[in-house]
Amino acid sequence: MKKIIVFVAVAAILSCGFMLFKNNNGGEVMAETKSNKKVLVAYFSASGVTAKVAKKLSNAIGADLFEIKPAEPYTSADLDWTNKKSRSSVEMADKSSRPAIANKVADMSQYDVVFVGFPIWWYREPSIIDTFMESYDFSDKQVVPFATSGSSEWAIPAVLCRS
Repeated sequence: MKKIIVFVAVAAILSCGFMLFKNNNGGEVMAETKSNKKVLVAYFSASGVTAKVAKKLSNAIGADLFEIKPAEPYTSADLDWTNKKSRSSVEMADKSSRPAIANKVADMSQYDVVFVGFPIWWYREPSIIDTFMESYDFSDKQVVPFATSGSSEWAIPAVLCRS
């Protein structure tokens, strides 16, 4: 049963990616996508769960992959959600927190579609995702967020798509 849930979740991500690429007649254009649309899968992953999903998605749709790395890497103590004074707890309690990012997308202007993946922390995206989203101009891009949850035995991605 758990494998079926994971399969359905991954299929949802992949179908979302493919749904983005329909031509005016409604036909699939995956081959066209690889030549006409430049796609990036950007992700933040503290434990590796989101990284695995991002890599599968990137491979499935032929997208470039970019890991959003914090300037100060998170330690296990930083990620201790049971400690209200841990770094992640403090960041998540402060909606204006914007942790610095160590790296940049070399040329964001080249991308037409950007998938943004992250784990769910305190019922929302980690603050570093806010930093990432505020660092670039996405006005002419299709942005597709996807989220994972490591709170269960299996990570189940949640995907939001817009066409």
